[in-house]
This record gives sequence, C-alpha cells and structure tokens, in this order.
Amino acid sequence: MPEFTDPLVHLVRRRREPAVAQTLRSTAAAVISYVVALHLSSEPAPLTAPLTALLVVQVTLYTTLVTGVRRVNSVVAGVLLAIGFSALVGLTWWSLGLIILAALVVGRFVKAGEFVPEVAISAMLVLGVTRVSATAWDRVLETLIGAGVGMLFNVLFVPPVWVESAGEAIEELAARMRKLLLDLAEEVGGHTPVARAAARLHEARRLDHDIVQVDASLRQAEDSLRFNPRVKEGLLSRVALRTGLDALEISAVVLRVVCRSLTDLAKERTEEHLFEPETGIALRDVFEHLARAVESFAVLITTQVRANAEEAENRFAAELAAARASRDRVALLLLAQVRRDPRQWQLHGALLAEVDRILDELDVEKRSQRLVEELDRHSRERRERHPLLTRLQRGLRLRESAD
Repeated sequence: MPEFTDPLVHLVRRRREPAVAQTLRSTAAAVISYVVALHLSSEPAPLTAPLTALLVVQVTLYTTLVTGVRRVNSVVAGVLLAIGFSALVGLTWWSLGLIILAALVVGRFVKAGEFVPEVAISAMLVLGVTRVSATAWDRVLETLIGAGVGMLFNVLFVPPVWVESAGEAIEELAARMRKLLLDLAEEVGGHTPVARAAARLHEARRLDHDIVQVDASLRQAEDSLRFNPRVKEGLLSRVALRTGLDALEISAVVLRVVCRSLTDLAKERTEEHLFEPETGIALRDVFEHLARAVESFAVLITTQVRANAEEAENRFAAELAAARASRDRVALLLLAQVRRDPRQWQLHGALLAEVDRILDELDVEKRSQRLVEELDRHSRERRERHPLLTRLQRGLRLRESAD
C-alpha cells in the first residue's frame, strides 16, 4: 500500500509546479466534461468532450481561453465542411483528398492555430460515418462541452501565477553566470593553459541553452499574468522580468566574447601569464565584483515583483560601483602594460570593451529607461488596438477633472 500512496503524496506536495498543476487540473476537467456530455449527448461514449478538455486546459488562464477558441473553431469548421461534402459526394479516395486539402486551407483562415490538422480530422471522422448529420452535431456538442468545461474550470479555479518559478529560473541563470565569472577571476591572474580557457569558453556557450529555457519559463509567467484576477499590476511585473532577462541575455553573450578573448590570449601566451601580476589582481577584482553584481541584479529584478526591493537595489548599486572602480584601475594598468609590451594589444582593448558592455547592460539608469520605454510601448499598442475604449477612458478622465 505505501508504494502506491507515496507517489500520490509526492504529487500533491508538488502541485505548485506547472507540470503537476496542469496534470491535476486537466484530469479533473476531463472527468467533469465527460460526465456532463453523458447527460447531454446522444453518444453512448462521448469521448470527444474529455479529449477537448485535455487539450484546452492549460497552466494559465490566457492560454486556456486562446486554446479553447481555436479548438472550437477547428471542429466547427471541419464539421461544416463534412456536412457540405456529404451532401454533394460520398466517401471516395478523391473526395477524401479534396476534403483534407480544403480543411487544411480553411483552418488557416479560421485562425485555428496549432489545431489546423483538427479541422481535417473532424471532417474525416464525420464524413466516414453513415449518419453524417447526427454524428456531426454530436461532435460539435461534445467539443463545445469539453471546451466550455475546460475554460469554465480555469475561470472558477484560476491557475496560479507562475512569476515565482520564472524568477527562480532567472536567478539560476544568474548563478551560473556568477560561477563562470568567479572561475575566470581565479584563473586570470596566473598562467592559463589553452585547454582550461577553452573549457571556460564551452561553459559560456552553454549559457545560450540556459537562456532558451529561462525564456520559456518567463513566457509562461507572462501568460499567467494576462486576464488573471489575482494580479493587479500584471503589466509591470511582465515588463520588469522581461527587461531584466534581456539584460542578462546580452550580458551572457558578452561574457562568451570575454571567454573568447581570454582563450585567444592563452593561445598566444602558452608559456607565460596572461597579464602582469598587478593587472591580473585588478582583473580578478573586476570579475569578482561583476559576479556579485550579476547575482544581485537577478535578485533585484525578481524581488521587484514580489516585495520591497530597496535592500537588493542598494546591494546591487554597491557591487556595480565597485566593479566600475576596479575597471578604471584595470584600464590604466592595461594601458601601461601595452606601452611596455604591445603584443596582442587588440585583445586587451577588446577585453576592456567587453567589461564596459556588461556594466552598461546592468546599469540602473539604463534599466529604468528600458522599463519606461516598454511601458510606453505597451500603452501605445493598447490604444491602437482599442481606440474606442481609449476615447471612453479619456472622456471619463476629462469629466472627472472638470467636476
């Protein structure tokens, strides 16, 4: 008995995870839609209803509504095509090919999205039965039941907001970047074999895959904030996380270029240190401060959507200022080193420019500017999409100010 109950207990404890939440919610919605369809449909086993509910119920309310509309569009379009074809021709090899072609084309016009093949599937299933009319409308009814139950389920039991999981993914990405920067700090002051420098470059390249995963998690969080009654400042939360991830993504790309420059330098100086001792120590300080700044930046952008971010902002500003001070010292030391030994001077300049780019991407003022620009852009797009609503809101504000 324990071997069966333990996985169930573990599943319930993990119900806050997106995959677990969708599993539980989809199962419940499918069972409910099947029970409802048994009472309303003439089919003895109306499995289209739970199938539709399984496809419709998503981890966010926004994607559930979008999926439900697309699913209903695809089935209704397919059924109508099948009814039209059955009145004109029977089921033959050429009529089957013709209806599939027509269904796939119509699916694009009715904006069925990923359910375009469902238009053809519905048309074929209906066309292949003897009682076309009765089967067609039963399929439509079951689809409406499944989609209705799925959407109503997520309206009544609003899915969680997945901002926290997206914030954790962003912080994990920043932690990997921090570790790489600290590894560079340990190695930059002495002799670095080419193989070790190349390994760091490989680690930096792996950050691209991490960014893709974080972006997917963030998209899910953004969808969970749309149309969600639990959220009052959904737009601000989405923009704060998105602009923060953009800055980290650019920083990760520049960090890869840093590793490329250090690898090229290691290839040129196989029997000596990459930098003079004093310059190496200063560069170590730069990378250490950058590592802590990246970590603090991630905490800052994820804290802003959950709680007071003043402490995180102060810590981040201090690390950024220390990194800039160390960078200025490195610039003077590199200039002096190049004057004494001009070999690979271009790599020294490139390394300094790459550090500047990371500091610029993490800059507090630049982040604030990005937030304002993104909020303005969203407001402008909303006004363009809903001009009547915009005029009504403007009229109400003018009336309130007049009163």
